[in-house]
Amino acid sequence: MNAPGTPRPVREDPALAALAAAVLQGDAAPRRRAVAKSITLLESTRPDHRERADQLLTTLLPHTGRSFRLGISGVPGVGKSTFIEALGLDLIARGHQVAVLAIDPSSTVSGGSILGDKTRMERLSMHPQAYIRPSPSSGTLGGVAEKTREAMLVCEAAGYDVVIVETVGVGQSETAVSSMTDMYTLLQLPNAGDDLQAIKKGVMELADLVVINKADLDPHAATRAQAQIASSLRLFGLHGHPDPASHDQPLWHPQVMQLSALKGSGLDEFWQRVMRYREIQTANGQWAARRRQQALAWMWDAIHAGLRQRFSHHPAVRSALPALTGAVESGQVAASTASRQLLGLFTGESGGRPPLSV
Repeated sequence: MNAPGTPRPVREDPALAALAAAVLQGDAAPRRRAVAKSITLLESTRPDHRERADQLLTTLLPHTGRSFRLGISGVPGVGKSTFIEALGLDLIARGHQVAVLAIDPSSTVSGGSILGDKTRMERLSMHPQAYIRPSPSSGTLGGVAEKTREAMLVCEAAGYDVVIVETVGVGQSETAVSSMTDMYTLLQLPNAGDDLQAIKKGVMELADLVVINKADLDPHAATRAQAQIASSLRLFGLHGHPDPASHDQPLWHPQVMQLSALKGSGLDEFWQRVMRYREIQTANGQWAARRRQQALAWMWDAIHAGLRQRFSHHPAVRSALPALTGAVESGQVAASTASRQLLGLFTGESGGRPPLSV
């Protein structure tokens, strides 16, 4: 018998066991299909699919954790897709297997992806050693989709040793990806080095590496941007705080560099810096610490998402919601008062009392 809260073993579900085996087997074509089916199952909102997805993750979890997780963010038009395709092909040539989780903005009508990043990485998407999965953000804040972490684990279990997460890219709020990746890279344009832009916090202070893409378009502007952004990064300090007993261990200084993804120049230097970052973070203990923090952040995000879903489906809440919503819209009840009433109905702390009459 399973312990309370433990998903049932996959062996009780032959179809699920076959899907897990296909993910783990390593053959290119069947593996890609299995990964796609697994992520679709993870993204489903049906309760029976959610239970099967939990079983699948429990089976795949021992085979995860060995890949490098790279987060990529930047404003629209900075060339994220071009950069990721060029980097992915370069990494495959080095012997790596690359998975890309591209988060697209969602349509307000259909809920699906608007941009379709996979169509803009045609060469990489056709390579047998690469897998690209575009997912709609579906209103999730922070530039990522709700199931991005789970999709990342499936890709790791399938043997992709570099997993790239590309955020929606709408500005300074794309910070959630930093809590689920090993390295957070921010792409900037050559003209983004003005004083105001350079000192903005948010994504800038979380970036481990800032890359000025399209540097070939205006080399002088790119050089100015590099100098100004490097100066502002020094204000944000070091990334990583090793154990006090290991003062001799190095710390990673956030860096800024130039490249041209379209021409393929600078990719070798970029990957060298990534490997140096990994070496330093492993030596000072921050690599393992960041992974532990990622696991806890994932747990709490899942709890918050689950509470939101249960709240919206609670019978008492659904019954009282229309009247309270109308009262808030008309100015009869304060939003904070309505929220406390609804939360009281959800938790049972209202003692069965009806909502405030409006």
